[in-house]
Parts: sequence; structure tokens; C-alpha cells
Amino acid sequence: MDIVIKLSQFLLSLSLLIILHELGHFIPAKLFKTRVEKFYLFFDVKYSLIKKKIGETEYGIGWLPLGGYVKISGMIDESMDKEQMALPPQPWEFRSKPAWQRLIIMLGGVTVNFILAFIIYIGMAFAYGDTYIANEDLKDGLLIENPVMNKAGFQTGDKIIAVDGEKIIKFDNEMNMKIIMAKQVLIERNGIEQTIKIPVDFVDQLSKVEKGSLVSIRKPFAITSISEGSLNTNLQPKDIILSLNGVSTKYYDQVTSVLEKNKNKTISAVVLRDEKQVPLQVIVSKDAKLGIGIGSLGMESLEKLGYYKISKQEFSLLESIPVGLEKGKNQLVGYGKQLKMIFSPSTGAYKQVGGFKAIFDIFPNTWSWEVFWNITALLSIMLGVMNLLPIPALDGGHVMFLLYEIISGKKPSDKFLENAQMVGFVLLITLLLFANGNDIYKAIVGK
Repeated sequence: MDIVIKLSQFLLSLSLLIILHELGHFIPAKLFKTRVEKFYLFFDVKYSLIKKKIGETEYGIGWLPLGGYVKISGMIDESMDKEQMALPPQPWEFRSKPAWQRLIIMLGGVTVNFILAFIIYIGMAFAYGDTYIANEDLKDGLLIENPVMNKAGFQTGDKIIAVDGEKIIKFDNEMNMKIIMAKQVLIERNGIEQTIKIPVDFVDQLSKVEKGSLVSIRKPFAITSISEGSLNTNLQPKDIILSLNGVSTKYYDQVTSVLEKNKNKTISAVVLRDEKQVPLQVIVSKDAKLGIGIGSLGMESLEKLGYYKISKQEFSLLESIPVGLEKGKNQLVGYGKQLKMIFSPSTGAYKQVGGFKAIFDIFPNTWSWEVFWNITALLSIMLGVMNLLPIPALDGGHVMFLLYEIISGKKPSDKFLENAQMVGFVLLITLLLFANGNDIYKAIVGK
């Protein structure tokens, strides 16, 4: 059932993005009286799953889920319809329209992608508000156990003050990405501020270790079950360990540290049980274990226990507009930085480029509209930016040639555009194979 939910979100998100992107081309083409021969979700190589002709346009769903397209008469595109292009230009064809109209048609798809992302972020701000922990409330710092982070110089208990000079006001889900994209991070450790420089190949190093958060909030050691045969039957589910061997263990990482120092020993402990502190004795195994199952407490429980103050900010519809626009702008700038890293070989970020499986893996196993719309907005930005790359066969390639025509007053020949389209198509196939090849490689090696 989990895979069905995950797949449903994946297909719904991509279908929505593809249809709206192609609609961005379709609408201006129709407004400028340009004939649209086909409007397809997915590719109809050899045959279609569904198709119906309405007026001059055939609408359908193809069987190959690698994208979608609109076929505009008189336009040199992936269809490479040389027979049509060999005929004299017709007034309803793309090639007969003024350059500025052709430019608007080609920019329509990415424009819709960016507008959609901003609308989603505005809607999410209005519907869900903003939930976070104020950075100043993280009195005991963060949990930092990632070996790459530790190698760079970070430690559990560090407080992150600023990233690339930008002061951190709140701790939320974006903190990890900010660190990945950073050049330097200002931290406070034991009351002393210091700057940690992020290695150039930081992303490459991260790809070689198990995936997980770079930083997270510190949580208590909460018991969920007692293992069969455990010697610590005096412990109970829902107990929270507060101290061991006289050492305060407010957080999980402190408990594991004390257990490591007391292998094969019986030590004193204090647990929180039913809101009361209960003293008892526990037996530590030779493996520094207690024979119990542990779990994570929800944010509401952590707030109730006094660990953190959870801030929730709600917005009216008007207030949601600047909040959503700011969120969209930050995501757009952030994705631009990611692309820059990918095209910089020294970072090793290109090794993390993924294809359809990587996108599929972003979606959770449980249905959450908040997560779904957040991912869809991000994918919409990614689709818009990728399509703007000046590669023939992408919208950005067409835009590049149209801008050249508008500036120079000279239109590239159809033969040149056909050759450029073929080169661009080969480049796209190469990128597609590389990205999905990365997915296969990671699946094999388990990273």
C-alpha cells in the first residue's frame, strides 16, 4: 500500500506539472491564431493510450511517462517534421508569426511553472502557516552526528548562528539545505563563536555516507518497549531517562555517551514516569545497551515536557502573499545555487544528479497534502529552470535563437535549426541517461 501512495503522489504531481507547462505554450499559441496539432500528457511513441480530436487539436495520453508536449504547426521541435517544413509557410504556422509572438509562446511553459510555484507557496502559507523553533530557544545546541559534518568541524551541542553571513532566526526543515549550499557557517560552542568553512567537495563527501539529517534538534531518550529477555524489567514504556550514574542525561546523545563508559555495570538512574521522577537501578550490557526499544517524541510532547517552545505563525490571505513570494524566491535562488554546484566539477555535486527514481524517492509513503504541495512547488521551479537552459530542444534553446533573431534582425535558417535541434536532442538523451544511470548506480551500491 505504501508504494501505491508514493506512486500516486509521484504521478499526480508530474502530470499536473506537465499539463500546466504545456498549457503555458498552448494558450498563447491559440491567442496568436497558431495551429496546435497535438496536446499530449506523456509521449505517444507509435500509439496512444487515450486520444480524442477536438477541432484542429488532438488531445491524448501517451504510454511513455517521460514528459509531455504540444505539437505546434510550423515549428522545428522534437517531432522533426521535415515534410511540413519543406512546404511554403502558412499564416497559421509558428514560423509565420512575428518573433515577439513566437518568444511569448516559447516562454509560456516556464512562466506557468514559476507562477504555479509562487501560487502554491502563497496557498501553503495561508493554509498551514509557519511552524518552527526560534533559533535562540535551542539553548543546548543541535544534534550533529553526521560523520562528514564532524569531519568538517561540527559537534553536537553547537549552535548555528549564521550561514554565509545570514543570521539564522529560526530552525526549520530548510536548515540542512542551507548548510549544504553554504561556504561558511558561524557557530557558537561553549559560549565562543567560531567560523567553520564548508569543504568544496562537501556534497561529494555526503554522497559516500548513509543519508540522514546533517543537523537536528536534540531529543530525550524515550523508551517505547522492553525487549524480550531484557534484564531491565523495572523500566517501562513511555519512561524518559533523565540521569544515569549521577550524570544528567537530558538528551539521547548524552545517554549513549554514559552507557559507553559503563559497560557491564549496574548503575543508578532516574526516569520520568507519569510526570514523576522515579529512581532505580539499570544494568548496562557489554554492548552498552539496556535491552529496550526507543522512539522519538512528537513536537507537542517535547513542548509539553519543556524541551522546546514551538512557534506557530498564521497568516491572512493578504499576509500570505509576501510570505509565499519570499519562499518562492528563496527556493528559486537555492536551486540556482544547486545548478552552479552541479556544473562545478570540483564540488562532486554532479554525482548526485538523479532521474525519475530520485524524484520518486522524494515523496513520502504516507499521504500528506502539505508535503505533496511543497514538493510539487519545488519540482515546478526545477522544471522551469531546467527548461530555460540554453540547450536546443529545450524551451531555453528556442528562446536563445529567438532573442538572436530579435536583436540581429536575422532569422537562423531552418536547416541550422534542424541541426541544432538534433544536437540538443542528443544532449538531452545523454543527460537523461546520466541522471537515471546515477539512480541505478546508487540502487546497486546502496547509497
